[in-house]
Amino acid sequence: MTVVQRESKETQIRIALGASAGAQPAIATTEPFLDHMLVALSRYSGVAFDISARGDLRHHLIEDVAIALGQAFASHAPATCARYGERTVPMDDALVQVVLDLGGRPFYRGPLPSGLYEHFFRSFADNAKATLHVRVLRGEDRHHIIEAAFKALGFCLRQALEETGAVFSTKGAVRLEVTG
Repeated sequence: MTVVQRESKETQIRIALGASAGAQPAIATTEPFLDHMLVALSRYSGVAFDISARGDLRHHLIEDVAIALGQAFASHAPATCARYGERTVPMDDALVQVVLDLGGRPFYRGPLPSGLYEHFFRSFADNAKATLHVRVLRGEDRHHIIEAAFKALGFCLRQALEETGAVFSTKGAVRLEVTG
């Protein structure tokens, strides 16, 4: 299990990633729509996680949850994971494609029709050290577009985290040591 705690003057966040398989996620961020999206992300990724978070502003809360969740996934991904994922998800009028590489190179390309959730996906990608492309192919309803993006990201994470027994890189496993 990976646990990330992030505290500042603006937010207090605790994420436990990789709880027992099949466990229902326990999400409490004080932001109901974010809770809804995180439950979907947990379910579709197949990774159980618990999140408790509170913050002074909606923007700070959403951004800092994305930062901590990205860090948790970066720590959670095994060196021998499949690394790549791709999924297109329809949700009523919305059709959203997400493509992911957990290869250690942070990059994000959107956009989503919400500045807050655009920032969530960018902060997640940066801190998960992932390349993440989100393409809104169709849609008018912002709720449906954002929810389809979270579900597609979940499916991508499920695919990318699959254990393969081999390192998917021509350079092999990268070892990094940082000393104080």
